[in-house]
Amino acid sequence: MPTYHFTAMDAKGSEQEGTVEASNQNSAISMIREKGLFPTEVLEAGAKPQGRTKKTAAKKSAKSKSGGMNMQIKMPSFMVRVKPKILMAYTRQLATLINAGLPLLRSLQVVQRQEKHPALSNATSGLIDSIQTGSTFAEALGQYPRIFNKLYVNMVRAGELGGVLDVVLNRLAEFMEKAQRIRSKVTSAMVYPIVVLLMAVAILTFLMIVIIPKFEEIFEDLLEGAGLPFLTEMVLNASRNFVSHAPIVFGAVVVVVILFKLIKKTAWGSYGLDWLKLHAPLFGTLIRKTAVARFTRTLGTLMSSGVPVLQALTIVRDTAGNELIARAVNDVHDSVKEGENMAQPIGNSGVFPPMVVSMVEVGEETGELPEMLMKIADSYEDDVDNTVAGLTSIIEPLLIIFLALVVGTIVVALFLPLIEIIGQLG
Repeated sequence: MPTYHFTAMDAKGSEQEGTVEASNQNSAISMIREKGLFPTEVLEAGAKPQGRTKKTAAKKSAKSKSGGMNMQIKMPSFMVRVKPKILMAYTRQLATLINAGLPLLRSLQVVQRQEKHPALSNATSGLIDSIQTGSTFAEALGQYPRIFNKLYVNMVRAGELGGVLDVVLNRLAEFMEKAQRIRSKVTSAMVYPIVVLLMAVAILTFLMIVIIPKFEEIFEDLLEGAGLPFLTEMVLNASRNFVSHAPIVFGAVVVVVILFKLIKKTAWGSYGLDWLKLHAPLFGTLIRKTAVARFTRTLGTLMSSGVPVLQALTIVRDTAGNELIARAVNDVHDSVKEGENMAQPIGNSGVFPPMVVSMVEVGEETGELPEMLMKIADSYEDDVDNTVAGLTSIIEPLLIIFLALVVGTIVVALFLPLIEIIGQLG
């Protein structure tokens, strides 16, 4: 039995080399993948390249001698990610081509030729090579976890098994489109107050460091040691403290940010921060509705595509994006594994609203749970739109009033001594 020398990548992106004994090259590739590795080069032992410079020549020589049997599988960097919007357009285009009657391999070749994103183009080239060597589309996608996540791979696998790959790809594109839309809504709701607050901090810093000290010099020259109004003295003291302790304040901010990141990496810290997100004033309701919409949309899309319920719950748990939701989904998974329904553990979690529990219960009783989950997602996405509009209408005047009060207080404090000076001159 011939021996094959291989070079492969593990799940962390580290390169590994080794040998396997197999009847042919396809069997060797399958054996390598069973080890959890992604082969980038598989050559017979006699054609093993020596060094980086000789590797290309050896591959070309081996390919010419074996009639093109030896193969190199292209793979992008494991650190590269593709934006959801680009991946959504890619998926929609692929679904359209397959729905038009083109074979999968031909569809991938068409998409690869016109794909402008380098990582996605290289990944598509690798997908073509893998499928040509006998891999399924889902297996080929699994080699690129940084681009195609578990949800994507499992839905494609279900579509391949059911013979409805074009339908599943369309559902994936719609799912990503709606997820992107709701993400944009939430981001826009949070960006505005953050920008206004940053502008307020910048203005206050400029006033404290530059403007107020100059006014203090003017007051010392004109008032000749006379007392200042209480409000003016308070603002001047705040400016002095700010200037003298600016490095300490900056260092404290840096320390807080670092501590926040370190705490977020721990299990208890991630859970605590996610709990605060769901219970935060104003934004807590928005984040909770977004999480519910994401959970129901993802689970409904997976189940309607033919993914088994336990596998679908596992994927939803891993892609929840919130530790409270993930733990609740894990409890649901364990209950379903024991033969129970979803509604009771969903209700016991305390994370999901009663309406979600009731609709899931009705969906299980009628046998239309995927359709019911999609209806819940539609309803909560509409609620997110309304909540964003409501928050924007509340936050805008509050921030304007806050900024006006702070700046107005400083202006009044600086003008009170000037009024007194003008009165004395008069």
